Amino acid sequence: MFPRWKSKAKRAAELALAELGLPAHGHLGVSDDVPLRRGFGSSTGDVLASIGAVQEAFSSPLPTATVARLAVKAEGASDSVMFTSTTVLFAHRDGEVIEDFGYPLPPLRVLGFGSAPGSTGDGVDTLALPSTRYSPEEVRRFAELRKVLRRAVLTKDVGLLGEVATASARINQHRLPIPRFERLLSIAEEAGAVGVQTAHSGDIAGLLFDRDDLAVDSRTTHAQGLLRDAGMIEHWEFSTDD
Repeated sequence: MFPRWKSKAKRAAELALAELGLPAHGHLGVSDDVPLRRGFGSSTGDVLASIGAVQEAFSSPLPTATVARLAVKAEGASDSVMFTSTTVLFAHRDGEVIEDFGYPLPPLRVLGFGSAPGSTGDGVDTLALPSTRYSPEEVRRFAELRKVLRRAVLTKDVGLLGEVATASARINQHRLPIPRFERLLSIAEEAGAVGVQTAHSGDIAGLLFDRDDLAVDSRTTHAQGLLRDAGMIEHWEFSTDD
């Protein structure tokens, strides 16, 4: 295994081999440039790449649900990026799909940024984070947001999706707050973003825009300037259908 410290990737490969009934031997090398401890899903990327390497090496595809289960077993908790063609509500510590919304997310342009003003931040030790406990009121709020998300995905309504993301980010402020959140909300409004999203186990965030808005380029450019003025200098862009 290279590098040796990527123990989750090694564990994922071993689990995939066992699932396929194959002996656990061979060489696994993992190379990537995904920043650690930020909320980019670096561990999940390593784990899924390792499982994928096993599948490709032995021409033995595994069902997506099985990949999800193995990923959680290797990591302890996993993102849901293995589900590439649909939007799911995923139990990230159990490896099970709570609800499959049936369609991909509506097309969004995301302007991501590091939320630590003046620097790229030190990140968050994900493994050190305790399991989140939500209040009864927050649980009720999440149930409401789930209904709105279901409608947003079904109708491809980016505005509704932005509302869900912003509401979730607000709840997260009670757990892992990002600095100057209210300023970010005002930047989103001024730039014409449909919402704000934050990593729930990292220090990155993003402004969400309607990808098909004819003014999306000028909106994101304006937002970048506002973020720089607020001291947030680390930016990147992508679309949900990239």
